[in-house]
Amino acid sequence: MKTIQMTIDDGLLKDVDKLTRTRRTTRSAFIRHAIEAEIRRDRIQALESRHVRGYASKPEAPGEFDVWESEQVWEK
Repeated sequence: MKTIQMTIDDGLLKDVDKLTRTRRTTRSAFIRHAIEAEIRRDRIQALESRHVRGYASKPEAPGEFDVWESEQVWEK
């Protein structure tokens, strides 16, 4: 791991410190987890956008999935 230096607003630092005490963790671990979560969200958003673009460029054809209709089980 690398040690970095960063600038953070006083109010935000107070919030981070409060949460780290509550969660019994360190600032570094908390910030590392927050960064990892944001990277994960960004990747998911990119994949969802790619999925949307794929369906927009090649939309489903009428009747394309009708063959699966008999496989569906509907509760009554």
